[in-house]
Amino acid sequence: MNVTILGTGAYGLSLALMFHRNKCNIKMWAKFEPEREMLEKEHENKNKLPGVKLPKDITYTTNMKEAVEGADLIVVAVPAGFVDSTSSELKYCIKPNQHICIASKGIERDTCSFVYDILARYIDTDKIAVISGPSFAVDIASLCPIGLSLATTNEKTEEIMKKTLQNDFLKLRTTHDIVGVEICGSIKNVIAIAAGMLDGMGFPESTQAMFITESLNDIKNLIAALGGDRKTILSFAGFGDLLLTATSVKSRNFKYGVILATGTKEEINEYENNTTIEGLYTLQSIYKLLKDKKVEMPIIDLIYDIIYEGKDPKSLATFLIEKD
Repeated sequence: MNVTILGTGAYGLSLALMFHRNKCNIKMWAKFEPEREMLEKEHENKNKLPGVKLPKDITYTTNMKEAVEGADLIVVAVPAGFVDSTSSELKYCIKPNQHICIASKGIERDTCSFVYDILARYIDTDKIAVISGPSFAVDIASLCPIGLSLATTNEKTEEIMKKTLQNDFLKLRTTHDIVGVEICGSIKNVIAIAAGMLDGMGFPESTQAMFITESLNDIKNLIAALGGDRKTILSFAGFGDLLLTATSVKSRNFKYGVILATGTKEEINEYENNTTIEGLYTLQSIYKLLKDKKVEMPIIDLIYDIIYEGKDPKSLATFLIEKD
């Protein structure tokens, strides 16, 4: 199978290793020439996934047409903020028989669209799958057992995904609930910021467990309100990903929450300027989406008020006790 991965960040590179183990031919598309040159020469992205050497037979290009030509599967693994520009470029190169896997997570800031909907603006196809679950890139690259939710309504796409990605180290559990999987994959980063704040303020695991439980219930209701399946909250994409992201210091979003609670303004600004914090990008989008859809989710309102309105992070603890 021929697999093209759009994006050369940590997650895209770790997925490339899985596809390679399944004997796929892999091409990777980089947005910027210096990154392509580094990967071509070093077979490593020292900025995004240091210490992980990539197979020498992976090829790299900045030319979208060249990247997707002949691909059976195209994997979108760029940050959420770049999905629109990437999709608009992909539109002119993709063929009707090619399948797409969405590995990007998040919500577009201006339109509040999920990644699936952004792609649909430019590409008219039902050959799409979404993957999401508890999976730090470094853990995938280290060949630890990993479980991901695979959401698709296309049987052929499901077949190709399992053939190219599933192996002795990576399990895929299928669902038709694309909406629910995308909601879980996006909002967990926002919840992780609040979990980091609780950790930074010194609250114990008992309080964290309470917070995660309340968040799971709220996300379940949000999934239902937006047309998804409540049961998705119990999947790898739901509980699994939230548990990982909201408890681990390897999570950029969790770490950002810790810094918000303990750091100086200079430290906070430095982290924001030098780190991709998907939860911060998603917070504004999910906040606007909830208002537009008239869906109540008080925890999101509170996180928004803490980050953007200067509310005391300690209000999180009070909120948990007073919440209905």
